[in-house]
Amino acid sequence: MEEISMNKMGLKPINSLLLTMGIPMILSMVLQAVYNIVDSAFVSNMKGTGEAALNALTLDFPVQMLMVAVGIGTGVGTNALLAKSLGQDNREKASKAAGNALFLGVVIYIVFVVFGIWGAGAYIGTQTSNPQIYDMAVDYLQICCIISFGIVFFSIFEKLLQATGHSMYSTIAQIAGAVTNMILDPVLIYGCFGLPEFGVKGAAYATVIGQIVSAVLGLIFHLKYNKEITNGVKYMKPSIKIIGEIYAIGFPAIIAQALMSIMTYGLNIIFVRINEAVVTAYGLYYKIQQFILFAAFGLRDAITPIISFNYGMRSRKRIKDGIKYGMLYTLVIMAFGLIALEVFAEPFSAIFGLSGTTQDLCIGAMRIVSISFLFAGANIAYQGIFQAIDGGLESLIISVCRQFIFVLPAAYGFSLIARQSADCVWMVWLTFPIAEILSVIIASIFMVRIVKNKISILEG
Repeated sequence: MEEISMNKMGLKPINSLLLTMGIPMILSMVLQAVYNIVDSAFVSNMKGTGEAALNALTLDFPVQMLMVAVGIGTGVGTNALLAKSLGQDNREKASKAAGNALFLGVVIYIVFVVFGIWGAGAYIGTQTSNPQIYDMAVDYLQICCIISFGIVFFSIFEKLLQATGHSMYSTIAQIAGAVTNMILDPVLIYGCFGLPEFGVKGAAYATVIGQIVSAVLGLIFHLKYNKEITNGVKYMKPSIKIIGEIYAIGFPAIIAQALMSIMTYGLNIIFVRINEAVVTAYGLYYKIQQFILFAAFGLRDAITPIISFNYGMRSRKRIKDGIKYGMLYTLVIMAFGLIALEVFAEPFSAIFGLSGTTQDLCIGAMRIVSISFLFAGANIAYQGIFQAIDGGLESLIISVCRQFIFVLPAAYGFSLIARQSADCVWMVWLTFPIAEILSVIIASIFMVRIVKNKISILEG
């Protein structure tokens, strides 16, 4: 029975395997988006300061994404290396991959603590001169950085569970953390049950407590169910070779996620020159669209270990099935997201107590940017495929194109037009469809080359 479970990624039909592994991962990633959107919903309804608080969280968001980027990127590299090692029946190497990932988690946590103590104020100061927004943003960010061990280690335990086919348990841990966050948000923000009103700080405390709950459960499930992995201090001893292999796959994933942070930071600076309402509208829209994008990321995280495992087995047919069904299911998710945002743009924006101008901007963003979803979905699926078959460079190039090269220059150009005429602000949202369309053309060219050079030569 153990053997069947251990090898299901090499035995079970790919289409059903993607669904059974992918659905829990999708739920897990969507719940990751809950942390930011729930905080935003509650702080935006704070009396008198709601919109300023929402703007503060928007300025903090790039660093929060960077935390997730480093944690998830390290986990993605570990996930692919561990799955490939198990596909090769090398449990010793799989155990070292897991142990080194935990060592890296400690290092990552220390870096963010240092940033939270000494760098948060300087970072926020580059984006706003409003003292009220500045104080709120620094308070929130320092708490999230100094108590970031929950998000860092959960990101790793999540990928360890996913790599061995136990993604349901990572989803349970994620759900527990998200529910904890949702319960604590109103209690700590508004002051309930005799507790003081913490405001924005309460949102930060609710977030980190939820993350800690997820991390603790992730650790428990890892120790209980990952029987293919041997745990122990000796496996945590840093190995340059293992760490190098983790980041050969994981570094492009970190860059891919970190570019979201850099892109958002750059856009905040560009958009604030139009006015603060554009920054607030964009930040809120971005958090709403995360429910769709993170669902695609969740499926991508199922595509990567499945294809990687079968690439280790050198099974050409199963790799091609992984590519076909992975792309199909990702496009279905994004089509659903496109329809949902087009139809429900106004009700979604109404949740957040925005002023009329800011709400109109947010609705416009949803309806224009969502046009890019199908192209974005293809790019996300391609990135997962490239990571699985040692195509880290190709994955990195697509990330740089769709979140940097084709975004910031276009946004800056459109912002110059918007600053001249308020009627043209909607044009800045065209940045995103343009970037995704150009990127998917490049990704398709890479895919043709990879199929020819790496997949078609396999025998099985």
